[in-house]
Amino acid sequence: MSSKSIVLSAMQGDRGGQLTLLVLLAAVILVPLANMALPASHPLHIETFTISLMGKYLSYAMLALALDLVWGYLGILSLGHGAFFALGGYAMGMYLMRQIGDRGVYGDPILPDFMVFLDWQALPWFWHGFDSFVFACLMVVLVPGALAYLFGYLAFRSRVSGVYLSIMTQALTYALMLAFFRNEMGFGGNNGLTDFKDILGFSLQSDGTKVALFVATVIALMMSYWICRMVVASRLGRVALAIRDSESRTRFMGYDVDTIKLAVFVLSAVIAGVAGALYVPQVGIINPGEFTPINSIEVVVWVALGGRATLFGAIVGALLVNYAKSWFTVEFPEVWLFALGGLFVLSTLYFPRGVSGFVHEALSRYRARASRNGNRSDKREPHQSTLDNTSESAHTPKEATI
Repeated sequence: MSSKSIVLSAMQGDRGGQLTLLVLLAAVILVPLANMALPASHPLHIETFTISLMGKYLSYAMLALALDLVWGYLGILSLGHGAFFALGGYAMGMYLMRQIGDRGVYGDPILPDFMVFLDWQALPWFWHGFDSFVFACLMVVLVPGALAYLFGYLAFRSRVSGVYLSIMTQALTYALMLAFFRNEMGFGGNNGLTDFKDILGFSLQSDGTKVALFVATVIALMMSYWICRMVVASRLGRVALAIRDSESRTRFMGYDVDTIKLAVFVLSAVIAGVAGALYVPQVGIINPGEFTPINSIEVVVWVALGGRATLFGAIVGALLVNYAKSWFTVEFPEVWLFALGGLFVLSTLYFPRGVSGFVHEALSRYRARASRNGNRSDKREPHQSTLDNTSESAHTPKEATI
């Protein structure tokens, strides 16, 4: 079976996912055209700032997709996916810092400005290689994946699950946040990494680069969705659902539960790391605040609001919540946190299956109602024709007799 047929078979029956991919495909074509082909005075023109904001939201959507893979289909409520997101962002940020060269404030061609300020004499060993984009991309994948593998191996082999595993993931994130805040760690301390100049030789301030980063984010989100959908539609995905619903029974049936959980968890961490790497050049900064536990809890809200165990619902939830966050922080900045809590409470009370589940149920009720109405009309028509035939048969013999 070819790779094309595998992708098509995985997308069968996933109408929400198909619609989501169509919207993303339209965005990757129409948004750059609206920015570059239309003049600023045109009503359909999209500003470059808006495109960067959209790219930021789509990076968050990738993070939500990664969480939904482990929470929705494996039953692991991870409160530490923000750590994988931040590690991927730091890997890309280190590459961008190395590209500054002697254009920094202190003009040192090797050491970043914060190292010169802290009187570092040499570049730390773990910074070597980040002058290469290929090496940085490898670290974006390997660092979050390696941490997820190590953490998952120890946790799953020890049979840690449920709320205890959630607390452990949050503790991991908090520990990393405290570590990255320290100046001696060599990651910029409290200020993090910023003042980026260019990527692959292209200025990060140019409109063309920002549009290209948006396009790369959309493509990465589409590819991540396809990968997650193929996993969910495969035998691995079916076993993951069985683990979610009854881990002990699945283990009793002979499946290597620990290895399956570890594989899905590592894949999810890698997707989160790639999302962080795409986030950093579009936002222009990465600091230890990305490790804050509240960020990982926000991702849970996105997935819950959009619809757990749907994949496309996680994307929708991330876009909706972050758009609402941007609007609230401009119009009512002091009530944003209360609004976030209210969204979570409302989604739990009135949308237990999320927005996608609510829409699905509404469409199902509409189709059922339409089907019942159709059946009633079908039943009435034969009944009426039977009466007509009966009346005709009742009159015809009399007329014939007459």
